[in-house]
Amino acid sequence: MLIAIPDVLTPEEVERLFSLMQAAEWIDGNATSGASAALAKRNQQLPEESEPAHACQAIVSAALARNALFLSAALPSRVFPPLFSQYGVGDVFHAHVDNAIRVDRLTGQRMRTDMAATLFLADIDQYDGGELVVEGSFGSVDYKLPAGHLLLYPATSLHRVNEITRGKRLVSFFWIESMVRDEAAREMLFDLDQSVQVLSAERGGDDAEVLRLTHIYHNLVRRWAQSG
Repeated sequence: MLIAIPDVLTPEEVERLFSLMQAAEWIDGNATSGASAALAKRNQQLPEESEPAHACQAIVSAALARNALFLSAALPSRVFPPLFSQYGVGDVFHAHVDNAIRVDRLTGQRMRTDMAATLFLADIDQYDGGELVVEGSFGSVDYKLPAGHLLLYPATSLHRVNEITRGKRLVSFFWIESMVRDEAAREMLFDLDQSVQVLSAERGGDDAEVLRLTHIYHNLVRRWAQSG
């Protein structure tokens, strides 16, 4: 499942992130790469242990926690602490697949990567190139979203970032371990939940059919969810 989620961040939050990142020191983006990705990657990254990174993580994490569409689509059990990267002219991230298991270097906690997310922090008119290209059973699609918008996609997919030819691409990226491990089940639950929300708005939450579908949704979550 690929889903573009608009306005995860407010304009004020995007501006605050820009301010924090402009004052920060950056390191080689391969600091958090797996062996295969390191051969494909050319960009810069905020050091995970730095104060600017922690401040940026707090902003992004709070935004994710309040976003109903993200929570419905991902059903997160764990979210890897958001990372932050910048791509200048000539930078690129060739085709790669994400590691199945990620380890938080600061806590040692391990998590399975079911879904990946890219949160765009620079507006699309600020750089050329830099499209995120995702390949899968759905074909090959490319995304370049406005600042504050997020793309959620399967971590199992082959994906790449096209070379930057002008300006600077700024993003946050992270992974999600979902309570519902099976991708097909997770997608069905998302579709059902969205239908419940639409019908609830039209008929009211106490409508008999809305209650019936809500009952089905939560019992399916109980059947498929893993508590971690």
